[in-house]
Amino acid sequence: MDVDLVELAGHRGKLAEGTAVDPVTAEVIRGAMETVCWEMATYVSRTATTPILNQSNERNGSILDAKGRLAALSVGIPQFMLSSALPIRFALSYLGEAEFHPGDVFIGNDPYHGGGHLPDYNVYAPVFADGRLILIPSIQCHHGDTGGAVPGGYNVTANDIWGEGVRWPVMKVIDRGKERRDVLYSLAANNRLNGFLGDIRAQIGAAQLAARRLSEIIERYGAETVEASVDYMIDYAARRFREEVTKWPDGVYEGDAYVDHDPLGHQDIHIHCKITVDGDKLKIDYTGSDTRQEIQAWSTFGNTRGYTIAQIASMMDPTIPKNEGFFESIELIAPPGSVLNPHPNKPVSAGTHHPGADIGELIAVAMQHVLPDKAVPQTYKTGIPTTIVGKDPRTGAQFVDNSTEVYAGWCNAAKGMDAWGAQNASFGNLWKATAEINEAIYPHIQWGRDYRIDSGGPGQWRGLCGSHYEKEVLVPAKVYTYVVGMKYPMPGICGGEPGAPNKLTLKVGSDEPVVVKDTADWVPLEPGERVVYDYGGGGGWGNPLDRDPQAVLDDVLDEYVSVEAAERDYAVVLTGSLDDLTLAIDDAATKSLRAERKAAER
Repeated sequence: MDVDLVELAGHRGKLAEGTAVDPVTAEVIRGAMETVCWEMATYVSRTATTPILNQSNERNGSILDAKGRLAALSVGIPQFMLSSALPIRFALSYLGEAEFHPGDVFIGNDPYHGGGHLPDYNVYAPVFADGRLILIPSIQCHHGDTGGAVPGGYNVTANDIWGEGVRWPVMKVIDRGKERRDVLYSLAANNRLNGFLGDIRAQIGAAQLAARRLSEIIERYGAETVEASVDYMIDYAARRFREEVTKWPDGVYEGDAYVDHDPLGHQDIHIHCKITVDGDKLKIDYTGSDTRQEIQAWSTFGNTRGYTIAQIASMMDPTIPKNEGFFESIELIAPPGSVLNPHPNKPVSAGTHHPGADIGELIAVAMQHVLPDKAVPQTYKTGIPTTIVGKDPRTGAQFVDNSTEVYAGWCNAAKGMDAWGAQNASFGNLWKATAEINEAIYPHIQWGRDYRIDSGGPGQWRGLCGSHYEKEVLVPAKVYTYVVGMKYPMPGICGGEPGAPNKLTLKVGSDEPVVVKDTADWVPLEPGERVVYDYGGGGGWGNPLDRDPQAVLDDVLDEYVSVEAAERDYAVVLTGSLDDLTLAIDDAATKSLRAERKAAER
């Protein structure tokens, strides 16, 4: 069945006639629903069986109303904010509301029915009152495998979507409270991971828990009051959105971003945006983005919409509710056939990351001189996870390690703040497992995850350093991955410099180490060989010559910046020795050097 996702995305609905609710009650009910969303997400983290769900926090809970409008969500992965709404709207349109019953639970993962890519499973359950469908809680999670030709859920050289794994547009997995064993068996039979069904059951349990909690809220306040509260908060978010946009200067702002290559080696995947601010209206048009049909870098409409809204949300007042009123206030144009809205059945496992994630960079670049204090790209430069596959001698079974350990990389500075922490900003609250956890699960040893000196982009405020990551395999294994951010690292903003690029080297410790140029297509590793990933840094904000010299000295003492780079990148001249901690700023030499360089910039 052909699905017009743009039409589904634009479905707003209207306030229920004859209903009214006071603002305090509406806010209390919104808070209660957001708590339910958070509880769904926490339930998954505490009950799932594989690290990518019980450690990474790569999940998001949300609640829709009976019209398929997003009413509430939890703090999770921003990309997932939209991967609930469109698949559920498809289900409502395709099956009809008559197919939804109390006690039902549905599941879907199809990118061409509103999702991002096949690893992202959406599980949802309807909530009824007075014989009517009122709300639909949904929990979205990324899984470690999708079936198909390649373990790990990323067949980046697939010819089409079917080569990437199994598509489930919509299936009823619980029918009026009764488990459908045939569906669960089919799900398990099409996945390599022993823990997959446990993870799916965790999502089912979370959706059922949310349905009970929402029923309690409806029982307390009444169905009509809850519906009116959803209407009120959606309208409130739209009004707050428009009020903020009116404070932005009218105009047309354009930006460009590039991905080094696709997994097949095609160079310079280009995305373009034209952002129009007109009074209280905001239009984002991706016309001009790459349309080469031979490339392998495709972000579905749902994925593109999610990343667009995530970046815009990061640039606006955080107290504006993130619901349908916020989302539908953006007029989004993603031309069919472009890399940001492919024709049906293109492969999308890699494209959901790149060029999808690069949308945040694109919008920030376009708006850096309009909203300079908010132009922080919510993005990353990873390619895809580094998937390591082998046989675990302890169990005799195949393991699939998605390399979800903690590492640092790609986080940009903001006006007034250096980038910080060991997390990239883009995925918002994306956690990674500790080395100790993954060493207990997989046959490997993690030897290093240190910050890379001089990898954070210089600026008045410095980008986050990337990390030097080393993992040794203890058994024969093979590596599958796709790497970007080597030619186009994280950009600087408002005069800041870019961060250091990525570099992945495999088979370190052998006579023939392999530096990945674009895609590592099952490179074999022998016991004792290492994976060494130098993750790139974040971009700086503002002219490095305006950075406080004391902050530069502090960075040198913390080993974020070398003595040489202090002078090369920041024009800060230091005397003394780092080894014996006698470093000091030569104020006169620093003033002179900075004046000379600023004169040369004019």
